[in-house]
Amino acid sequence: MASLRVALAQVDPTVGDIAGNLALVQGAVARAAEARADVVVLPEMVLTGYPIEDLVFRQGILDDNLAALDEVATSSGDMAVVLGYLDRDDDGPRNAAAFCVDGAVTARYFKHHLPNYGVFDEARYFARGTEFTVVPFREHRIALTICEDLWQDGGPFAAARESRADLVLCLNGSPYERCKDDARLALVRRRAAEATAPVGYVNMVGGQDELVFDGDSMVVAADGELLARAPQFAEHLLVHDFAGPAQPIAPRLDDCAELWGALVTGTRDYVRKNGFTSAVLGLSGGIDSAVTATIAVDALGAEAVHAIAMPSAYSSQGSLDDAEDLARRQGIPYLVVPIEPAVKAYQEMLADTGGLHGLAQENLQARVRGTLLMALSNEHGHLVLTTGNKSELATGFSTLYGDSAGGWAVIKDVPKTKVWELARWRNAEAARRGETAPIPEASITKPPSAELAPGQVDEDRLPPYDVLDAILEAYVENDRDRDDIVASGFDAATVDRVIRLVDLAEYKRRQNPPGPKLSSKSFGRDRRLPITNAYRPAR
Repeated sequence: MASLRVALAQVDPTVGDIAGNLALVQGAVARAAEARADVVVLPEMVLTGYPIEDLVFRQGILDDNLAALDEVATSSGDMAVVLGYLDRDDDGPRNAAAFCVDGAVTARYFKHHLPNYGVFDEARYFARGTEFTVVPFREHRIALTICEDLWQDGGPFAAARESRADLVLCLNGSPYERCKDDARLALVRRRAAEATAPVGYVNMVGGQDELVFDGDSMVVAADGELLARAPQFAEHLLVHDFAGPAQPIAPRLDDCAELWGALVTGTRDYVRKNGFTSAVLGLSGGIDSAVTATIAVDALGAEAVHAIAMPSAYSSQGSLDDAEDLARRQGIPYLVVPIEPAVKAYQEMLADTGGLHGLAQENLQARVRGTLLMALSNEHGHLVLTTGNKSELATGFSTLYGDSAGGWAVIKDVPKTKVWELARWRNAEAARRGETAPIPEASITKPPSAELAPGQVDEDRLPPYDVLDAILEAYVENDRDRDDIVASGFDAATVDRVIRLVDLAEYKRRQNPPGPKLSSKSFGRDRRLPITNAYRPAR
């Protein structure tokens, strides 16, 4: 194609912050102008942030974002600005893209209507259909597409070919999932071949509630060659000149680095965008709280992460030593608050009822800890981070209003076996940088235990985690039936036990705080079953 210099602006908007998002757009436009771009492209619904869910029904946010769009358009010059925004027609709100140049919006692309949904709903989208827009710009014909258009065979990309477009721009708010970057590249290549034209794919970065956006913007030629690619989890202006020299292609992160980047990004933005400046968590000396604390430090800085050790009568000295060791290694504020006086006070208050025993006594300890953390949150303005992993949430191996009490569940979509893998990776990464390993080796190698009863270890009540996580992957992630899981080689009694634990714990999961979505079946956003549910697999 003839010479064209395109800048893809990978930015981190905030839902509802129209003024802040407008400033992001203006900053990206200014940087693109400095880079002598002909066209600068920003993500879908960048002016409102994405996804905005029920905010689509607020007339005020629609009006404010249209005013912001007008400001972008009127200040545009001979460099075109393409960006996503919220519009409306006679049928309701619309996910739209605008092409602005020479002081005006010269073209608009209306994609599907926007009823209330969190992320892409395939059936609703294809039922709505889509329009198609090709914009003449200088000697070029530029087609506009938005996000889920990529998933439609024979749709806008085929129309781009029929319209003889020589470039397709695709504006995205594509949430992160593990290993999605490989699938994304393959899909963009397929659409470039379908359009017989290069594709410029721009994606946002940052966190919005449970969703994490990983960037990974790219330019792909019609023949599938990857021409340019932006880094993951970082704001970036990717500039590609179709008549210029080859552009650098940012290296891909390995699986653990990618997962860690998503956890840090999601935690950083959830805390920052919701007005908090610090966080607090219970530090037990175990692997889950160790990894949670380390993610928080990487996201917020050591001085903003407050760790509280809350030993009970059953806490080991080794666990206290490991908690203190982690705090020292990372330089985080650390406080020890024994909970036994409060536990005894509860038991004395309940003496006339016979007191609490067994599981009730164990849960009491967890609830005292939860109350302490929430009290510190109220007093000092910290956000409470919970430390439960996905294996625990799946099986109900947690205490409501205890260890599940908090505002952000950092590792709720990370299986236990992956928590160990992340810990080893993070220590290895520190060694590679010449830094002190942030996580004590003892926290990684010792048998996991809630330490709520004498000699307690997790495997007293759960299958070994390597077995448990494999069954959970089959049942939760892949929706496989009980007989199919057993047929793949798992012990039938163990499968039945795990399925029962998962099914009975739905009411607990509904009351857990949000956390970063990392998989296609995160609890709370992707996988919701009825709480009242009498279905049991036939034996």
